[in-house]
Amino acid sequence: MGGILFLIFFLLSSSSDACDRCLHHSKASFFSSAPALSSGACAYGSLATSFFAGHIAAALPSIYKDGAGCGACFQVRCKNPALCSSKGTTVIVTDLSNTNRTDLVLSTRAFRAMAKPVLGADRDLLKQGIVDIEYQRVPCDYGNKKMNVRVEESSKNPNYLAIKLLYQGGQTEVVAIDIAQVGSSHWSYMSRSHGAVWVAAKVPAGALQFKFVVTAGYDGKMVWSQRVVLPASWVAGKTYDAGVQITDIAQEGCDPCDDHIWT
Repeated sequence: MGGILFLIFFLLSSSSDACDRCLHHSKASFFSSAPALSSGACAYGSLATSFFAGHIAAALPSIYKDGAGCGACFQVRCKNPALCSSKGTTVIVTDLSNTNRTDLVLSTRAFRAMAKPVLGADRDLLKQGIVDIEYQRVPCDYGNKKMNVRVEESSKNPNYLAIKLLYQGGQTEVVAIDIAQVGSSHWSYMSRSHGAVWVAAKVPAGALQFKFVVTAGYDGKMVWSQRVVLPASWVAGKTYDAGVQITDIAQEGCDPCDDHIWT
């Protein structure tokens, strides 16, 4: 439980600083090649291009949040009425952008998806290079898919465990993870290593269960997968069903933001 208790102050203090539900006005550009995003700082690797049909993005540090923003979903639309639809597209954050020219750098597929469904509009939009946009945090919708726990190749059963979460729903950020042997009341915490990767140097023996602390409401919530998530014989490189899906919405004040409503 140590990791969970340590995060209480973080949850309460950060909610007043962020404004993920607000409508932001900025600019967006695009990567000309998908591999540039699939090798991103979130460490999703080649899996990144499978999220939302390759509608992925690199985000500035205030969205990336030292990796806590990895997997966050945003509705993005450009503001050129001659070329762009009013619907825009949904993207998922898979990388950190170090440019100060735009808030988001989209995959080419996501950038083109903002165009009107008119012949040639997507091509003309790409020619713009950088466009004015509006964007807003939205829940990630994976349908009936459960959240998955992927065991990283660097893991060594039973001495070292590195994981990343895939297909997390809702509109939340995981800020703590605790693990325990199934049936045990002794929990130990995992630490964020980099991007979406969490690690534990002392791994309990046997089958493992997980507790996740996520931003939800105006503070935080614990999501406990009360089942075997990783079997005793877990294997590096494999992905396992977490048995739960996070559907909560993190509600945060919009005073620092530009607008409040997507119209």
